[in-house]
Amino acid sequence: MSDRVPKKKAAGKRAGPKAPRKGASRKPAARRSSRSGKKRGPSSADIAGLMVLALTVSLAACNGMTSKGKEQTADTIPGPEGQVTVRFLDVGQGDAVLIRSPEGKTMLVDGGRSISRMQDHMKTYGIDKIDVMVATHADADHIAGLVAAAEAKPTLFINNGLRGTTKTWERLVAALQVQKTTFKKASTQIINLGSVKVQVIGPPPEMGGDQNDNSVGVALSFGKFRALMTGDSERKETAAWLDEDRAMITGPFQAYKSIHHGAANGDNAAWLAVVRPENVVISVGENNYGHPTETALSLYQENGVRIYRTDQNGTVTFTGNADGTYTVNAQR
Repeated sequence: MSDRVPKKKAAGKRAGPKAPRKGASRKPAARRSSRSGKKRGPSSADIAGLMVLALTVSLAACNGMTSKGKEQTADTIPGPEGQVTVRFLDVGQGDAVLIRSPEGKTMLVDGGRSISRMQDHMKTYGIDKIDVMVATHADADHIAGLVAAAEAKPTLFINNGLRGTTKTWERLVAALQVQKTTFKKASTQIINLGSVKVQVIGPPPEMGGDQNDNSVGVALSFGKFRALMTGDSERKETAAWLDEDRAMITGPFQAYKSIHHGAANGDNAAWLAVVRPENVVISVGENNYGHPTETALSLYQENGVRIYRTDQNGTVTFTGNADGTYTVNAQR
């Protein structure tokens, strides 16, 4: 802004009264106010001027102009405050991801196969209320711990819609029914977990009855920080998602969970080329499946992805900021 004082305009000569036209009767000039002191109403020109001013202000607002006349863009609009935490819990051979928004809203994606381990995690992280619980699919190494987590009275439970066939599944359903939890089949729901936006990625159609091929995906965003988890999705499901060209799986993602504990038929080059993870967490424990496989480990290394493993690093926690920056803390 300039500090110069504007110059005063030179005063013009005062014009004298105009001579009346010939033939026109002489009438006294109308006074600006009556003897009663009442002011005359606004003229039609005044009203037109106000309407133009209002229209100008309205157009400026519609074009994203601030009071100072600067256009708002994605870089100038302030992001949400606080931080989101995404914890890849050490539950042994299984999956469990705990998400907490800056407002204290909580989501739990899978729960591992150990009820006692989940109970310990609930105490450690003070999980006394779960707003959203997700079972990516009904395998025991993903849902057994959810039976313990049901004590935190989940408001909403999302799953792939395929009925489990094990006693563990029956116990989970019964525990959630006691808590009067709402059941919902995964489709393309968007859930606002406080200031954290969660995109549910439902299984593609015609995946058959296999639980892995019908795994539910969860993509979250907090400003520019993003994380993606897709359960035990195998190549059949990830290829179908790619064919559908779903925007929610397009990276980059700062935090990413390895598919199917690092199995050879999980992550692949075509999938990673779209997801573009910066960090991958392999949720794994002692097992007889050979997880994580050399195929998966080599794939991550070739793509420059930083690798964390819960069997080696314990619980891995990402603390994300709205500007996309983050910190990673490994338990060991």
